[in-house]
Amino acid sequence: MGAAGATGLVLGLLGALLGAGRGASGADPFVETSPNVTSGLDVVISCNISDPQSSITGRMWKKGDKILTSDKEPSNYTTYKIGEVNGDSSGEYECIFETKPPVSRTVYVTVEPHVTAYKKSEHGNEGDTGVLICKCNSYPPVSQWTWYRIKNDVNEAIINGTERFIIKSSGNKTELRIAQLDIEKDPGEYICNATNELGTSGAVVGLRVRSRLAALWPFLGIVAEVLILVTIIFIYEKRRKPDEVLDDDDGGSAPLKSNPPNHRDKNVRQRNAN
Repeated sequence: MGAAGATGLVLGLLGALLGAGRGASGADPFVETSPNVTSGLDVVISCNISDPQSSITGRMWKKGDKILTSDKEPSNYTTYKIGEVNGDSSGEYECIFETKPPVSRTVYVTVEPHVTAYKKSEHGNEGDTGVLICKCNSYPPVSQWTWYRIKNDVNEAIINGTERFIIKSSGNKTELRIAQLDIEKDPGEYICNATNELGTSGAVVGLRVRSRLAALWPFLGIVAEVLILVTIIFIYEKRRKPDEVLDDDDGGSAPLKSNPPNHRDKNVRQRNAN
C-alpha cells in the first residue's frame, strides 16, 4: 500500500469515528424563529425547537441581561408579545429552551434611530464651554452621528475640530462642545442626526448664551433695593427731626418756681390791725 493509500485509510477511519460519535449524541436541534421585526403593535415573536437532545424542562425569553418571561413548560414552542415596536422595545430577544445543553436563538427587533436631546434647551455663560448632548436608545446601534446648525433656515454641517467645535460620539451618544461661547455668534438651534442601517433621524437642541454680568444682576438688584430703602429712611428721619426737637424743647422745660408765700408778713399785718 502506497503513502497516498495509507493516508486515505486513516482519513476514512477518522470520518467513521466522527460519524459514529455524532450518531451517538444525535444531530444538533433545529430552532425555527419568527422573522425579524421592524414595526407594528402587539407583535408576537416565536421560537420552535425540533429534535432536542434531551427533554425540555422549561423555556425563557431574555433581552440583554433582563429575563422577560420564564416557565417550566415542556413545550417545544414559545412566544413573546411586544406591545409596540419602537426605540425602547427594539433590540435582541433571545429564546432559551432548558435542555441539556440549553439551546437558544435570537430574534431581532430593529427600528430607525430614535434620537432625543438630553435637554431641549441648553444655557451657557459667555466665554465658557457649551455642551449639547443627544442620545439614541434604539437598535441597531448608531453607525454615524452628524451635527448641524440652523442658520437662516439652512442646516449647516459642523465639522469636528473646526473653529471652536469638538464632536465626541460613542455608540448611542454624542456631544457637541463649543469653546469660548460667543453671545453674538453661538445662540440658536442645533440638530443632532443619527444614522443606522435602517435610516436617519434627529433632534433639535436650543442654545442660549448669557452675558457674564448676568449672574451679577440679582446681586445688583438687592444692593439697589437696600440703597433705596436706606435713602428713604434717611430722608424721613431728616424731615421728622426738627419737629421732634421743638416738641421736646416745649414739653421738656421745667416750670418756673413761684416764691413761697410770705407767712411772716401776713402775721405782721394781722397784729397791726388789732
